[in-house]
Amino acid sequence: MKTVLILGANGRLGTAAAKAFAKAGWRVVGQARRETISSWPEGAMLTSVPLSDTEGLTRAASGASVVIYALNPPYAQWKAEALPLLRQGLAVARALNATFMLPGNVYGYGRKLPRVLREDTPERGDHPKAAIRVAMEAEMARAAQEARSRGEGLRCVVLRAGDFFGSGGGSWLDLAIAKDIARGQIVYPGPLDRTHAWAYLPDLAAVFEQVASAPSEAPFETLHFPGYTVTGREFTDALSTAASELGVRPPQGFRIGGMPWGLIRTVGLVYPAWGELATMSYLWTRPHGLDGGALEARIGPRPLTPLVAALRQSLTDLGLAPSRGSPAP
Repeated sequence: MKTVLILGANGRLGTAAAKAFAKAGWRVVGQARRETISSWPEGAMLTSVPLSDTEGLTRAASGASVVIYALNPPYAQWKAEALPLLRQGLAVARALNATFMLPGNVYGYGRKLPRVLREDTPERGDHPKAAIRVAMEAEMARAAQEARSRGEGLRCVVLRAGDFFGSGGGSWLDLAIAKDIARGQIVYPGPLDRTHAWAYLPDLAAVFEQVASAPSEAPFETLHFPGYTVTGREFTDALSTAASELGVRPPQGFRIGGMPWGLIRTVGLVYPAWGELATMSYLWTRPHGLDGGALEARIGPRPLTPLVAALRQSLTDLGLAPSRGSPAP
């Protein structure tokens, strides 16, 4: 039986990945601070061995051929923690001679990111968050090339996607957009006529498993998961439909509001987390989407839950609406 080690298993991506790999027949080992996760797949193993204990984690996940890096420190701690944590994860994957897989994002393309993002689109790194993500991917490429030169089995894969939603709380969907949907209010962070890239986590997790099951000989590769590239209007319309199907719709329809970015920037002078959030506001005004041609050439047709169905299930999982069904396959 193939084995996968998921680092940061208690997060949304970690839990979604555990379900996807377990469904595909993998032995799943999850590393987390606690050894109890309510939605953890039956039969999957959890360990609280810290990420810094390379030897202990290697023993706990003996035989693992894939390591999913699902850790993500809080925004305000990226500068201090992002690269050190990544290096610890790489050390575990190197000790296991495994493929190390990172969920990438679009930050590295910088503030002037183009409308269509391909694997060969230059990365700019023109703000601190972008520079950190570029450095993380460069660290992976360097580690993979060094392993290849030594005859070791470490490989590295970046699977890039847009903003996550689904598989629980902690995303733009529940923290802002649909936070007050039960009261008839939808808040969208940008202009409604701009396209934005989204990824439904159960779909993305399934793609992680498909890529892991179809390994490449390249020591390092980047693949793009396109997910949904939709305007703000298309997204809020789909959300309104999903909520209405669940019985949440005011008689007068939903009110669509915007994010108070000016206030957020001002408060960010006192609260660093708000300031960090404000630096990323350009992603809502720069139209962008990911090209998935290379991914489809690698694994074939990718899973894509219809947007309304994905939002309907996400609202149900968040407890923001009563359950009346689940996404179509």
